[in-house]
Amino acid sequence: MAWTPRKGRRDRVSRVIGLGGIVFFLVTAFSPLALRLNQWAAPRPQLVPSDAIVVLGAWVSPSGTLNLESLGRTNHAIELYRRGLAQLLVLLGTTNGGPTEADVRAELARLHGIPADAILTESRVHSTREKAARVKALLQSRGARTILLVTNAAHLPRARRVVERAGFEIHPAASDDFTESGAPERRLTLMRELVGEFLGWIYYRAAGYI
Repeated sequence: MAWTPRKGRRDRVSRVIGLGGIVFFLVTAFSPLALRLNQWAAPRPQLVPSDAIVVLGAWVSPSGTLNLESLGRTNHAIELYRRGLAQLLVLLGTTNGGPTEADVRAELARLHGIPADAILTESRVHSTREKAARVKALLQSRGARTILLVTNAAHLPRARRVVERAGFEIHPAASDDFTESGAPERRLTLMRELVGEFLGWIYYRAAGYI
């Protein structure tokens, strides 16, 4: 194919995009950029007494093993409960063909001394919007109005707005520890989460969910 000015421009644009992608990959993997963005995105923690602690779901294996994100959220919520910040613990989660994430979390909470009658579980949810609707169904009859919302920092801005629209006052309680990880894989994973949440925010905004 003969060279043309248009083809030459396309080639230059492709090279610039490719170079930009490589630079972005290297900066993300080998600098604290993802961590800084995560800290910037996170609402300021409001760890104050509330009517309930609500823990959003993450992932569970078919064998019933929580991934690190789900385990981190659960442990953070257990700590908040044991500090006396709420008397009700709401554990949401998914299922992957085996034990549900919510049930595995509930068992972990009981092992840490939280009474069974202080734990509510819900596994019939997938999207953040569905989670907000189920939280409303679980807590409305109990007169709960204030919630300590536990999820990762990247997810909190969107989740907070959605659950607020369900009629609750939200106190953010990010489960992240914000410590710098030396592993490039962790930084890349965090950046993917941030980009995914940014796109999710755009979609929820356009759909009128927030």
